[in-house]
Amino acid sequence: MEKQLINPWNWQEVRNYVQAVEVKNITGTLYVSGQTAINDEGVSSVEDMRSQLIHTIQNLEKVIKEADYKVKNIVRLNIYTTSTVELFENFEILQNWLTKNEIKQSSTVLEVKGLFETLKIELEATVVK
Repeated sequence: MEKQLINPWNWQEVRNYVQAVEVKNITGTLYVSGQTAINDEGVSSVEDMRSQLIHTIQNLEKVIKEADYKVKNIVRLNIYTTSTVELFENFEILQNWLTKNEIKQSSTVLEVKGLFETLKIELEATVVK
């Protein structure tokens, strides 16, 4: 697999994403449904944004690894949240995770009116091999 990052500007680098990712010679693509802070029994979290963000990242990693893909090969990460204010107050969690895993992805952040039940954050990813 070959990845090329497209960044016509420098400002997005401090926000841990790129403007586009071109991928060639892949052997597989994994489209991951939106992952949230739902436990193994299917119960939605009632915790705060910080806790839900951590749990959501853990669930996303679990799906990716179960499919035998690598977290570092996330090329698209869509972020849905019920509160961008709360998300950005805890954004270092996401940024640290992206940096630690050497993820360089295109991204979209959307504030939505609501998510399933009590959920505050949802991460949807595309991963390549």
